[in-house]
Amino acid sequence: MRLFIGGACAGKRDLVASRFPEAVWWRVGEGAFPDGWRVRLAPGQCLVITGWLDGLAAALADEPDDDRLRARLAAEFEALREAEREARGEVVLILPEVGRGIVPMDPAERRLRDLAGWLGQDAAARADEVWYVRHGLARRLTAG
Repeated sequence: MRLFIGGACAGKRDLVASRFPEAVWWRVGEGAFPDGWRVRLAPGQCLVITGWLDGLAAALADEPDDDRLRARLAAEFEALREAEREARGEVVLILPEVGRGIVPMDPAERRLRDLAGWLGQDAAARADEVWYVRHGLARRLTAG
């Protein structure tokens, strides 16, 4: 699993599209969240998953417990990794980095940003590669 993370309009989508031109794209929110990807990952195929912030916003409305939601999403990342291995395909995640802006006053907006940060941490912990994208340039990040 590969993760491309960066701010809004940083060039993540263009970069991924150029690196994975034959990929199938799925946007979280086009079906069940978060596991609608299951019907899209085919053997030998690259699946790019985007739209995480919108999906998170919808999930927050259904789940009042942040820890339970985070655990559910972490389990989905584990399932993605396993499905990727079984299908001998490739999964690419494009996640927004929203932690560099002004902290909103609205508690719901702060909750969304907190969970987006945790989502990024949990995805990075499970990804084989993590790329930070800024100004259309990507830098591979390494742990520790």
